[in-house]
Amino acid sequence: MGQIIARDNKPVAVAAAEAPQQYLTFTLNAEIFAIGILHIKEIIEYGSLTEIPMMPAFIRGVINLRGAVVPVIDLSARFGGRQTEIARRTCIVIVELVQAVEDGELRQDIGIMVDSVNEVLEIPATDVEPPPAFGSRIRTDFIRAMGKVDGRFVIILDLDRVLSVEEMAQLGATPEAVPANDNAG
Repeated sequence: MGQIIARDNKPVAVAAAEAPQQYLTFTLNAEIFAIGILHIKEIIEYGSLTEIPMMPAFIRGVINLRGAVVPVIDLSARFGGRQTEIARRTCIVIVELVQAVEDGELRQDIGIMVDSVNEVLEIPATDVEPPPAFGSRIRTDFIRAMGKVDGRFVIILDLDRVLSVEEMAQLGATPEAVPANDNAG
């Protein structure tokens, strides 16, 4: 079976892999991060959160987004830093995670708190490097790649790892509650 060839005489799969990708860039603790634009549903102003007791520090609470309960993750705390201080430009970026399950896929919206949203950038594939093996302030498995933009590096996050529902559930697990009155009688 033959390959489909694009106008520049490259196979379509190769041309697609080399096409510039769009990323939403944002600031967190004076560092610039990026997320693939296809994960982004919307960006909202920081609003009232409902805190949930006995959750890890990186789960700031939940918001009501048009009738849906959406958990909000503080990325700074998730990366092992201190909780984000709310400022005028603090935003919640609503992302959609898609998880494969037995009978199809499960879609879940999650909000991530950031200091500020910057812009949508198009980064050519030739300016995207593999993640470093060391030297970052966040876990290396959270980094999908490093994008070169105007002579600086932007950390492109691997959202599936950063927002791993299974890992966050394990981190949020508490020992089984002991009944208050276990000697009935």
